Amino acid sequence: MAGRIINTTPKQDGFRMPGEFEEQEQIWMLWPQRTDTWRDGAKPAQKTFIKVAEAIRQFEPVTICVSPEQYENCRTQVPESIRVVEMTSNDAWMRDMGPTFVVDDQGGIRGCDWTFNAWGGLVDGLYFPWDQDDLIARKVCDMEGIDSYRTEGFVLEGGSFHVDGEGTVITTEMCLLSEGRNPHLSKEEIEDMLKEYLNCEKVIWVKDGIDPDETNGHIDDVVQYIRPGEVACIWTDDPDHPFYKEARAAYEQLSQETDAKGRRLKVHKVCLTKNPVLLKGADTIDRTEGAVPREEGDTTIASYMNFLIVNGGVIVPQYGDENDALALKQIGELFPERKAVGVRTEEVVYGGGNIHCITQQQPKAKKC
Repeated sequence: MAGRIINTTPKQDGFRMPGEFEEQEQIWMLWPQRTDTWRDGAKPAQKTFIKVAEAIRQFEPVTICVSPEQYENCRTQVPESIRVVEMTSNDAWMRDMGPTFVVDDQGGIRGCDWTFNAWGGLVDGLYFPWDQDDLIARKVCDMEGIDSYRTEGFVLEGGSFHVDGEGTVITTEMCLLSEGRNPHLSKEEIEDMLKEYLNCEKVIWVKDGIDPDETNGHIDDVVQYIRPGEVACIWTDDPDHPFYKEARAAYEQLSQETDAKGRRLKVHKVCLTKNPVLLKGADTIDRTEGAVPREEGDTTIASYMNFLIVNGGVIVPQYGDENDALALKQIGELFPERKAVGVRTEEVVYGGGNIHCITQQQPKAKKC
């Protein structure tokens, strides 16, 4: 049975977004095929998406949504243990297009269906059109028979915020206050929407992200909740690193912040790559009128912080950088109860995102 659209809000109905570290039902992904985003006809990216899905499947179920044209190609390559379903999209960023799931204490689950406009619409969005991407959240909820809340006209992406599941949300001013999102709303009005739809009491605003040109600074490249009251934050001692200033500012600010429960945040440092990861093979990326061109040698947003927490595991980006092993060790030590698994993801960062960006967790609905 298809899910209904609910005209109240999660806060009104007693639903909240759980922390990513809480128990999950499954992970959702989208299949990459857009040749003006992905190099070499998206074939290297497809192989990397499969590796990410296989790593997640060690711990919990995975569903990959794929276009009709690519269904057979995907189904043939992906292990039978991974569900593949047909779904049209404009690109492959499930974190930002898919639903943000919320749960209540009676075993209920619903989805937040944010308006999506390709990270900035006609102001500074990355491609046009994005109409099929904006339908993904509704389709996923329908497929699962889950009711949803549609925020018509309020633009938000899942990678632009993190929650602790206990009343606190962290986001960036660079993204949520950008001209291409919700210029008709004040900072306070945007904050009220976050509180209403994620069921939070406090919003912590980090000033800047590290990718102003891609997502306008999503938080999931900078900070991640590892448990209530504790976050991991990117860090480098190298003043010449392209993300040095933003990493230091975020760390110093978060170290002074308290959450909705009044706890002073405990902030753990996670290294950045030793060397910037630069785009290779840009000449094999199609140039189209509707998409922002990618150039050879562009600095990609290669952050180890863009990991995904799953049941019993953490899936961590790796780049062939000399800090790969250190990052995997640092993140593994932050999650002693989980297994840290590294996956090489250069092909994903060449397209503008990473492991967290291409996945969306569906929490397990359970009675408390």
